[in-house]
Amino acid sequence: MSGGRHVDPLLIDGSLGEGGGQILRSALALSLVTGRPFRIERIRHNRRKPGLMRQHLTAVQAAARIGCAEIEGASVGSSELCFTPAALEPGEYHFAIGTAGSTALVLQAVLPALLVARGPSRVVIEGGTHNPNAPPFEFLARAFLPLLARMGAKVDIQLERHGFYPAGGGRIAVDVQPVGPAGLGVLHLHERGAAVRREAVAMVANLSRDIAKRELKVIGRKFDFAENELRIQPITDSQGPGNLLSVAFEFEHVTEVFTGAGEAGKPAEHVAGDVVHEARAYLASDAPVGRHLADQLLLPMAMAGAGSFRALPLSRHARTNIEIVERFLPVVLQHRQEGRVAVVEVVRR
Repeated sequence: MSGGRHVDPLLIDGSLGEGGGQILRSALALSLVTGRPFRIERIRHNRRKPGLMRQHLTAVQAAARIGCAEIEGASVGSSELCFTPAALEPGEYHFAIGTAGSTALVLQAVLPALLVARGPSRVVIEGGTHNPNAPPFEFLARAFLPLLARMGAKVDIQLERHGFYPAGGGRIAVDVQPVGPAGLGVLHLHERGAAVRREAVAMVANLSRDIAKRELKVIGRKFDFAENELRIQPITDSQGPGNLLSVAFEFEHVTEVFTGAGEAGKPAEHVAGDVVHEARAYLASDAPVGRHLADQLLLPMAMAGAGSFRALPLSRHARTNIEIVERFLPVVLQHRQEGRVAVVEVVRR
């Protein structure tokens, strides 16, 4: 990474597209990778509570430490931020969000840079590990990181303590080996391959097992799962109550994970019903990549400078992410619709 102090910062509109925190996280990650400074305005403009929340501020502070960056506007509620990285510093880091904010989303802001750093790193992040509207630990470990490994990345992630919304208190530990001068390898993912196994797990922390039983009953009925494909996982290390239903479909070339988080007042059957709806949409297509996994793959594939995949139609979230990636890197992420499937291809400019 080259220092960005004498380069004009990119100006980014935080209300672009879906106007959420992904714009900030992708900008932080890409700024670290390229050394290009940026200024973002109207942060999370389209959210009910715009501006930096604790989770986003922790991502900024984490990126600043790893990139020895100068920052302006880094405070809760801020709608503008200037970020100027200097040099990547691999090492051991510990970041605590202080709320149930997503540990996975903080990791998202710094992992790409650690993959291209000069040495190995270990990052411990405390906060939420199983949140609504954020990738849970199981998605990272079973769906995303195995594909990153196929691109040459050596990332080991451990769940040291569960943290459910709203109590938080969870902790993940991530060990990252840099990919070296060759960078990330090219991934082409167009077929799922043969079905290998499937599994549904209902986690309950400080709640009745009956909740898990009701969720698994829905999954078993809708997908004809056998008893040995359904599992209740009592959680004993959580600071507060929590429930997460996870359904994984493992294929020869990809594993997809669909999750639903329990919420106060939301019946277990509705939690399971939402997971069924999302999983059915995936299974009705022959695309190997689901909506959330597509979003995660865009940045590392762009860093590789080439690659392609077939996915469910891209979300607005993913299309916004593409716009940010193309601002920082000399690539075009071409995407076209072929029937009910989106084909994404990375092309160098």
